[in-house]
Amino acid sequence: MTTAAPPAVVALAGPTASGKSAAALELARRLDAEIVSVDSALVYRGMDIGTAKPTAAERAAVAHHLIDIRDPTQAYSAAEFAADAARAVAEIRGRGRRVVLAGGTMLYFKALFEGLDAMPPADPALRAALEAEAAARGWPDLHAELARIDAPTAARLAPNDAQRIQRALEVYRGTGTPLSAFHQGAGRSGGLRPDLFLSLEPTDRAWLHERIAARFDAMLAAGFLDEVRALRARGDLHADLPSMRCVGYRQAWEALEGRWPLDSVRERGIAATRQLAKRQVTWLRGMADRQVVPCDAPDAMARVLRAAGVPA
Repeated sequence: MTTAAPPAVVALAGPTASGKSAAALELARRLDAEIVSVDSALVYRGMDIGTAKPTAAERAAVAHHLIDIRDPTQAYSAAEFAADAARAVAEIRGRGRRVVLAGGTMLYFKALFEGLDAMPPADPALRAALEAEAAARGWPDLHAELARIDAPTAARLAPNDAQRIQRALEVYRGTGTPLSAFHQGAGRSGGLRPDLFLSLEPTDRAWLHERIAARFDAMLAAGFLDEVRALRARGDLHADLPSMRCVGYRQAWEALEGRWPLDSVRERGIAATRQLAKRQVTWLRGMADRQVVPCDAPDAMARVLRAAGVPA
């Protein structure tokens, strides 16, 4: 009887605080694999504590890719990620090693797995007009407008997700076509499918909420607020940059700016992280071919290893 070879490319997704990082590290060790990060926050240098970035020891034990590749002043798109990740996978496989794609940025997974749509280019004039409207009306009001013209897109965005609400309205006003219509596959190119797609998802949301709170407390204890103070002290960053919109950083930045009491950072950061986790789970439930592993199961790690054909 022959035993099937372990998969060459494993994707491991899940909401924040679901145990992805630990599972990815163990999986990579067992498979002799390298990790390609699928995380829009880990790309930024100098943002370590609030992103739960892998430690130097973890990165020395297992090679990681697409971490610390951008300055916080720079944007990084799903299209750039898809190209960079596909190139990293090809290079790793070319060295005869396996790959673990691990993270929680579901748009990145979608871009990598399904390819990219023929999206209209950015329109600076429309963007400026939308910024002005947002200053007068607020992003939640623009989100409500988006819900009337493109309900599927609005349903997956938070009312204050300025960057994505702006892009969706820009596409609609510039083309007359909802952004969701561009996500139906027409004009799509590329796409890399993993041999195995594992999804860590909680059966008990309270379990995940406790993990989120514990992790945020650990970040605060590790000096998260000092990290944000150092970023603010650079003088070239502002609250509207994609990097500073990352969960936790936005709440800390606004508190340090004096918009909220400093002692509210914990409550606001945990609440925002819970909202992020809810959106991540919603994304995952709409993704085909995933194999769900209950992240709150006592043997979750063993289940991940078994699914990949690795003895637990």
